Amino acid sequence: MTRRAVTRSFVAVAIASLAMVQSLEAKARLVILVRHAEKAAESGDPELTGPGSERAEALARALADAPLDAIITSQFRRTILTAAPAAKQKGITPQVVEAGKDVAAHAAAVAAAIDRLPDGATALVVGHSNTLGPIVAALGGPRLADLCDGEYATMLLLERGASSGPPLVRARYGAADAAGADRCHEPK
Repeated sequence: MTRRAVTRSFVAVAIASLAMVQSLEAKARLVILVRHAEKAAESGDPELTGPGSERAEALARALADAPLDAIITSQFRRTILTAAPAAKQKGITPQVVEAGKDVAAHAAAVAAAIDRLPDGATALVVGHSNTLGPIVAALGGPRLADLCDGEYATMLLLERGASSGPPLVRARYGAADAAGADRCHEPK
């Protein structure tokens, strides 16, 4: 079995397992969070690179069997383009939650949008390296460090409403990150 097949299988099993737990508790929601795919420039509102477009397609493949009810992005092209293949596949129009300089306010707004979804809904959130951790925390999950600049393959699966607190699963999708992409987490 190829690494890609193993990763897709792991993601499918994790989603299915968390979805089963959701059905046992009406308030539970599964939130899948990813950072936007590789961008073409470091400033402005860039498009995705070729590998970024491939990662967006890989996200759609990884979520092909997931029962997505909503997709939330920021207003930036890189998040919208990352979500586009999954949105097209599922027939969902992504909801844009504006991101500004106040990351905590953005995280709270994303959490509020998720809270407005029906009980048991599953949502995909496509965010940024510095917004995923605060969004997870705003949803009641653990506090996480920001992703490093080179981390794009991380997928977080957060199950809300579990009686023992929201479990968080960290998975990978698409092409592997470059060696050392997570070095920003190492002590200096």
